[in-house]
Amino acid sequence: MKASCAPRKAPPRCSERLASSGRFAGVLLLAPLLMLPASSDACGDPPRFVTMKPKADPASSYSPGFVTVTPQGNTTSGYPPGHRILYECRLGFQPVTPGQVLALVCQENKTWSSLQEGCKRKLCSNLADPMNGQVIFVNGSMEFGSQAHYVCNQGYYLIGTSISHCDISGDGVDWSDHPPTCEKVLCKPPKEIPNGKYTNSHKDIFEYNEVVTYSCDPSNGPDEYSLIGESRLICVGNDEWSSQPPQCKVVKCEYPAVENGTIVSGHGHKFYYKATVVFKCNEGFDLHGNNIVVCGENSTWEPELPKCIKVSTRSTQQPMPSASGLVTSCLYISKSFMFLVIFFSKIF
Repeated sequence: MKASCAPRKAPPRCSERLASSGRFAGVLLLAPLLMLPASSDACGDPPRFVTMKPKADPASSYSPGFVTVTPQGNTTSGYPPGHRILYECRLGFQPVTPGQVLALVCQENKTWSSLQEGCKRKLCSNLADPMNGQVIFVNGSMEFGSQAHYVCNQGYYLIGTSISHCDISGDGVDWSDHPPTCEKVLCKPPKEIPNGKYTNSHKDIFEYNEVVTYSCDPSNGPDEYSLIGESRLICVGNDEWSSQPPQCKVVKCEYPAVENGTIVSGHGHKFYYKATVVFKCNEGFDLHGNNIVVCGENSTWEPELPKCIKVSTRSTQQPMPSASGLVTSCLYISKSFMFLVIFFSKIF
């Protein structure tokens, strides 16, 4: 009995069966998608508006009418013709025309119908001027998003918030802060100083722009007191004076002696605060520094005393003779020469 040499036919592999069944399943899944309209047959995303938003209604929202899956696996959305989106005003806005229906419709030509901004900003309530002050509306507007600035009249200061915003409040709009108040500017008495006093020191309170003047007491010693600083203080703000109180103390500078120099003006035996002296140097000396000095609050001269430096006596060349001198010299030399010629001619 002969053995058969014909090869047996191998059964199909498992992977081939799976591949075949996968392709079939893919066809079945793709078939319903092919029945959907293509994105080119629909309206795209609707336009956005500043004052309006889609109503919170599933039938009137941004939800697309259908979704398409491309062969590459991407998804595109669209809105079929006749699809309508209703709009409402955003917070802080109200309809321009009450009762008007704000809607977009996908038209047969796959474009959205025309729709303009249909809402406008709401208005906050009018604000009255505070007593002894005023309110200023930025750009003259009381609309949602605007600001109101409060200022007080001269002599008054503001208590509270100076800027208020027209902001959302519930379903409407209102100012963000309560109006401030304007109170009268008053100052407590300024500080007392040693060896001095100020006017109206008996008062417990001073009004805006009221002035006090300081002065120094008489000295019990050989030297008088000098007032250092501002003598007049003004009430410029609530418990705020125009400057710090001055000082009363002895300020005395030494005698301003400058070697080889003299005092032109400002002579005296004592030199107190702000005493002014003017110098000049003696003949043959040059002044180095400032010729005017003032006695400062630290009992020193400001700027420092100058110096008188002797003028340098350097050897200089003899000056050239003038034209007339040259002529005279030449004539003298010429006469001397003629005399010598005659003298020698007689000898020889």
